[in-house]
Amino acid sequence: MATGRPTSIATLLGSGERSFSFEFFPPKDEAGEDVLWRTLRELEELEPTFVSVTYGAGGTTRDRTIEITGRIARETSMTPMAHLTCVGHTVTELSDILDSLAAAGVTNVLALRGDPAGGPGTPWVSTDGGVDFAADLVDLVKRRDQFAVGVAMFPEGHRDAASTEADVEVMRAKYDAGAEFAITEMVLRASDYFGLVERAAAAGVDIPIIPGIMPILGLGSMRKMVELSGREMPDEVLARIEPLADDPDAVRAEGIRIATELCDDLLAGGAPGLHFYTLNRSKATREIYSSLAVHA
Repeated sequence: MATGRPTSIATLLGSGERSFSFEFFPPKDEAGEDVLWRTLRELEELEPTFVSVTYGAGGTTRDRTIEITGRIARETSMTPMAHLTCVGHTVTELSDILDSLAAAGVTNVLALRGDPAGGPGTPWVSTDGGVDFAADLVDLVKRRDQFAVGVAMFPEGHRDAASTEADVEVMRAKYDAGAEFAITEMVLRASDYFGLVERAAAAGVDIPIIPGIMPILGLGSMRKMVELSGREMPDEVLARIEPLADDPDAVRAEGIRIATELCDDLLAGGAPGLHFYTLNRSKATREIYSSLAVHA
């Protein structure tokens, strides 16, 4: 479905308009595929700036990521971005994946180191003939003219970074390699995001940094995701959520309110947009989106 709009996310972000984008993951079965496409169609109505599709640990969903992003490019009005990781791939394999993405009409890539094969927090294991750092992957992708390249950034620093200074060095390396925009790990406090933006600016990293948003829909599941990222839930959030722990509906409602307040604070403070981690469902994302002050 041709739209006539630019397909480079870097170009779209450079227009100065607020960006609203959504992230999905490749489903494991046909039922999950049906849910994904229903969600995509529901969120297409919001005219997102772009949508992204994740890449399974160790490249386990490589073919499905290519298939889904290609179908989005062909059959919808949305601009797709494919995630790509270093984990378990040689440079030759990474080049083949980029060939497949280009052939499918996908011209935007989020270049990531990726979690170690053993999971977050486990030792990194190099792949013979591969690359070990996101900056090297950015460089590999940028050798081709057809891709716009984004990277990940981390509001409280990457869990494997030895220090905040070391995390800034990695940000700068990705920028120097050619990164054109960044999307953050889920933001837990607006102040964490603005601190990241200040550190990036001080290091000369002059690219749009889009905050990642994930509402609390269940306290247990959110705790686990935050723990996997090497962080802790903010006390001010727990003070609002924990008293409701025995009422799942109340937890969800308060989680939506907290996420909406966070989004409003981020946009009011100058964030170039918002990137919603949808978990392949549209309802919570649509509720937050429709409640934002920018739409009031």
